Amino acid sequence: MSEEIVTPEQGTAEAPKPVLPPPLAEVTGAFPEATLEESATGQNVVRVDAGRLVEFTQACRDAGFEMFIDVTAVDYRRQRPGPRYDVVILLLSLQHNLRIRILAGVDGEVPTAPSITSVYPGANFYEREVYDLFGIEFTGHPDLTRIMLPDDWSGHPLRKDSPVGSVPIQFKGTNKVQ
Repeated sequence: MSEEIVTPEQGTAEAPKPVLPPPLAEVTGAFPEATLEESATGQNVVRVDAGRLVEFTQACRDAGFEMFIDVTAVDYRRQRPGPRYDVVILLLSLQHNLRIRILAGVDGEVPTAPSITSVYPGANFYEREVYDLFGIEFTGHPDLTRIMLPDDWSGHPLRKDSPVGSVPIQFKGTNKVQ
């Protein structure tokens, strides 16, 4: 049996790194700790440390991501190791025809992330919605109050540990509320 000789040119090589469009390469190059993640839809997804979220979004704005689209959150309770929540920010660059999804993991009894309203003022109401429904506090927010639920509401209904509520329904011909 003959041994096969493998030359360095034929050897196993690392998978090629994706070629990033110039604005994304500029932003991710300035933040070496930011990691590019693969998306099933082909969207550009970057994971950033929550502590550098404001700096990163400012760098995105400077690189041409002039339009803020959305801020939301995901609760991964017991589904993965690491932070329980991801704050998800979607930005759009019209001049480069690019979208970017920014993920920042937050955890804790009272999860906290910095507010990006100083960079994108349109994030104001979206951050209030995330606070109201998930309980994630945004430090530096100008008016972090409930936006959808009554002020006396206890809890955050989109957390996975929040009890599922119901409204009693009275049907005709019955004597008790079900």
